[in-house]
Amino acid sequence: MPESLFQSIALKDLQLPCHIGVPAEERAQIQVLLADISLEPATAFAEMEERLERTIDYAAVAIRLRALAAQRPRLLLETLADEMARCLIDEFGALQAKVVLRKMILPDCGPAVVSLQLRA
Repeated sequence: MPESLFQSIALKDLQLPCHIGVPAEERAQIQVLLADISLEPATAFAEMEERLERTIDYAAVAIRLRALAAQRPRLLLETLADEMARCLIDEFGALQAKVVLRKMILPDCGPAVVSLQLRA
């Protein structure tokens, strides 16, 4: 019987309204970051048996990460990415969490992107 090597639950393009940026003028305005979240649940998919409490509730994750992003102003995307990844491991029991944040800020350029992957 085949064995899963890695299973993940993901959210793509999660919108995160927040106050973020190095200049005070930038932080004064609400910006909407886009986040890609990938989580490795502690329970294998085959063992979840259609029970929500055995998986990671991605709706609850979205609500919690939006609240975390809006909680306080930050200077750096890196700080928010770290706080989010730690939250996913500490509060949702993920074995591994990857957070990618994108921010449109520079003229004539695509998004600034930071990426962080933590393992429990």
